[in-house]
Amino acid sequence: MTTLIHEKIWLDKNIYNDAEKNYYESLSKVQAPLSVARTSLASEVAKARQHIKDSLECMDSVATLAGVPNTELTSKVNTLEKENSDLKKAINDLRNLVISLQARVETLESTGGGAKTESSKAPATNAAPVANAAPAKAQDDDDDDGVDLFGSDDEEESAEAARIREERLAAYNAKKSKKPVLIAKSNIILDVKPWDDETDMAAMEKAVRGIETDGLLWGAAKLVPLAYGIHKLQISCVVEDDKVSIDWLTEELEKFEDFVQSVDIAAFNKV
Repeated sequence: MTTLIHEKIWLDKNIYNDAEKNYYESLSKVQAPLSVARTSLASEVAKARQHIKDSLECMDSVATLAGVPNTELTSKVNTLEKENSDLKKAINDLRNLVISLQARVETLESTGGGAKTESSKAPATNAAPVANAAPAKAQDDDDDDGVDLFGSDDEEESAEAARIREERLAAYNAKKSKKPVLIAKSNIILDVKPWDDETDMAAMEKAVRGIETDGLLWGAAKLVPLAYGIHKLQISCVVEDDKVSIDWLTEELEKFEDFVQSVDIAAFNKV
C-alpha cells in the first residue's frame, strides 16, 4: 500500500470519466425540457397576439359595414311595413263587415218573428167561421137524405158514360187490329249434296226450287266444289217461322233421291 502512494499513475481515471459523463448528461436532460417549454410558451403567446389582432380587424370591418346603409335591406323592411299596414286595414274592414251583417241578420230575425206570429194568428180567426159552417152543412145533408131530386139525371149520366166507354174501347180494338203484325222470319242457307260428279246440278237446282209453299221464298244459289270434281248446291231461302218448318223443308228436299244425297244447314239467321 505504501508503495502505491508514491506512484504517479492515475489508475481510476476511467471511473472519474464515467462520473463526469453522467453529470453532464444529467445537466443536458434538465435544460432540454426547459428550452422546449420556453419555445411552446412563446408560440402560444404569438398565437394569442395574432388572434387578438384578427379579432380587432374583424370588429373594425363590422363597424364599417354597419356604418354604411344597405339599400336592399331598407327596401325590404319598408315593403314588410307596408304589407303589415295593408293587412291590418283589411282585417279592420272584415271586422266592420261582419258586425254590419250580424246587425242586419238580427234585424231580419226580429222582423220575421213578428210576421210569423201575425200569420199564425190569422188562421185561428178564420177557423171559427169554418167550424160554424160545418154543422150547418151537415144539417142540410140530413134534410136532403129523404128526397132524391136528381136520381134520373144520375142514371142518364151513367148510361152516357158507359156508352162513351164502349165506343172508345171499340175504336181502340179497331186501331189495334189494323196495326201490322210483326212476322218472324228466318234466313237459311242450305247445302244440298249430290251423289257423285255425274249428277245434273242444274236439274237438281230446278227440282229444289220447285218446292213452293206459303211463307217460303228461294234466293240465290251457287255451286261450291267439294272434292274429286264433285260440287254441292248452296242455296239460300227466307221462311216464315209460323208457316214453314225447317224439318219439313229438309224432308221435302231429301225426297229427290235421284239428285240429293244429304241436306245440311250451313247458316241460320233471324230476320
